Amino acid sequence: MVTEEQIQQWADEAEAGYDVEELRSRGRGRPGRGTEPMQVIAVRLTAEEIAALDALAEREHLSRSEAIRRALAHFAA
Repeated sequence: MVTEEQIQQWADEAEAGYDVEELRSRGRGRPGRGTEPMQVIAVRLTAEEIAALDALAEREHLSRSEAIRRALAHFAA
């Protein structure tokens, strides 16, 4: 939940202006996982497959994506 205080703080910051160089130095998007650009690949899964994937990811404290990457690495080994 966003509070009125947070909204006022953001408004004050916006009115004061932003340091463009600081914004540029933050970078954009998620940090890379390697030296090469990554690709997004769509995969269709059944509801049962998604449930199994989510259960595994939760059990191992992983995101869905990390669980899939680990499964692929294991399969390719």
